[in-house]
Amino acid sequence: MKTKLLFSLVLSLYIIGVNAQSILNGQIEIKDINIAKNEGSLFVSMVMDVSALEVKSNEEIVLTPALKSDEETFVNLPSVRINGRNSYYNHLRNDNLADSAYFYRAGKVEEIHYQAMTPYDEWMDNASVIIGEDLCGCTSELLMNNTDLLTQLDMAPKVFEPVFVYVQPQVETVKTREVQGSAFIDFPVNQTVIYPEYRDNPSELRKIQQTIDVVKNAPDTRITAISIKGYASPEGSYANNTRLAKGRTEALKTYVQNLYHFEPSIFTTDYEPEDWEGLRRYVENAELADKDAILEIIASDEEPDRKDAAIKRRFPDTYAFLLKNSYPALRHSDYTVQYIVRSYTDVEEAKRIMKTAPGKLSLQEFYTIANTYESGTPAYNEVFETAVRMYPEDETANLNATNVALNKRDLTAARNYLDKAGTSGQAEYARGVLAGLEGNYAEAQTHLLKAKELGVTEADDCLKQIEDIAK
Repeated sequence: MKTKLLFSLVLSLYIIGVNAQSILNGQIEIKDINIAKNEGSLFVSMVMDVSALEVKSNEEIVLTPALKSDEETFVNLPSVRINGRNSYYNHLRNDNLADSAYFYRAGKVEEIHYQAMTPYDEWMDNASVIIGEDLCGCTSELLMNNTDLLTQLDMAPKVFEPVFVYVQPQVETVKTREVQGSAFIDFPVNQTVIYPEYRDNPSELRKIQQTIDVVKNAPDTRITAISIKGYASPEGSYANNTRLAKGRTEALKTYVQNLYHFEPSIFTTDYEPEDWEGLRRYVENAELADKDAILEIIASDEEPDRKDAAIKRRFPDTYAFLLKNSYPALRHSDYTVQYIVRSYTDVEEAKRIMKTAPGKLSLQEFYTIANTYESGTPAYNEVFETAVRMYPEDETANLNATNVALNKRDLTAARNYLDKAGTSGQAEYARGVLAGLEGNYAEAQTHLLKAKELGVTEADDCLKQIEDIAK
C-alpha cells in the first residue's frame, strides 16, 4: 500500500501512457503502462491481464520488466512469477517466494497490478521498456534473451530547437558605392582662390587626393560622380558669405578637375552660405553658460545676419569663444566620390575581397560565400556578421545577422539586429524564434502564427515544438 501511495504522488511529474499489447502468443495482455519520474527515481506501473494464460501444473512462468539502453545497459525490475499447481506448492514448501510481492498461482488471478521503482539515471530518458519471459522458471539476475518491447521512452526535457531561416538578398545589378570626406581649405580673407601651400592646405588637399586615389587606382572600380558642397561660417554678412561659399566650392571643383582631368559631367556642386546646423551641433555638445539661449536664437526664424548679431551682442564672451573654437570648423567642403564596383563571380576571389575590402561585395556575394561553409560554423557566421557591418541599415543583412546571433544564443545581439530586420514573414519568424528561446512561448506563438500566415513553412515545426513543451 505504501508503494502505491508513493507512486500516485509522483505521477503528476512525468507520465507516459502506452497502448495495450499482447505477449506469449496472446495469452497475456499488458495494458495501462505508465512511466513516471522525479529527480531521483523512476516509477513503472502496468496491468497484466493473465486471464487467458495456461500454465501446466509443474511449470512456472517468470515475467521480468526491465529498462535497457542502446548500449546494452539495463536494469531488471522485480519479477512476476506465475506457477502451476505443483510448482506453486513446491515453492511454498521449499523457499520464501510466497513472501514476494508478485508470486501467483495460475488460475487464481486474472489481473496483476504491477508497480516498481528504481533509482533514476539519465540514460533511462531514452531507454526501452521491455519484458523478459522465462518459461521454465530458471531465470537469473541477467536479462533474458526472450523479450518483448513494451515502449520506447522519450523523457528528456523538451528543448526548443528551431530551424534558422536565412534570406537570400536580391541581386545588385549595378554595385554603386560612395566614400565621403570633409576638408577644411584655408582661404585668405574674402578670397575664393585656392593656394595649395597656404596654412594647412597641403594636408587638407592631400586628404581629398587620397580619397580619390584609393578608388581611382583600384582595378575593379570606376568613378562615376564627384560632388562637392562648400560651407561658410555665420560671421559677416549673409550676402558675402554666399559669394564666398559658392566661389570657394567652384575653386575646389576646378582644382580637383585640373588635377585628375575628369570629365566635367561627373562633377556636381552645392553650397551653404552659413553652416548654422554645424553651429547648433557644436553648441549642443559644448559646456557653455549661455547654451540654451544661444540655441533658442539659432532655432529662431530670424534672418541669419540678425541671429549672428544677436549672439554677438547678448553674449560677447561666448561669441568670442565660438569665433575661435567653432567658426573655423564651419568653413568646410564636404565631398562624395561615387563609384561602381564590378561583380565577383569567382567565389574564391570574393572570399579574398571579403578579407581586404568587404565593402566592395554585394549582399548577394556575401550570401554566396556563406553557402560554401556549413551552416552555423564560425566561418559561416563571420560572413553574415561582416555583411551587416558593411550594410548596417539593410533589412536582409540584419535578418541574416539575427539568425547568426540566435544560433549562437546571443539573444541580446539578436534583438538589436531584429530592430532593423523589417516586417517580412521571415522577420516575424525570427521574432518568434527569439521569444521561444527566451521562454516567452505565448509571444513566440503570436509571431510564428503571423509568419505562417505570411508563408514561412518552418513556423509549423516551431509551433509544434512549443505545443509539446507546454504539455
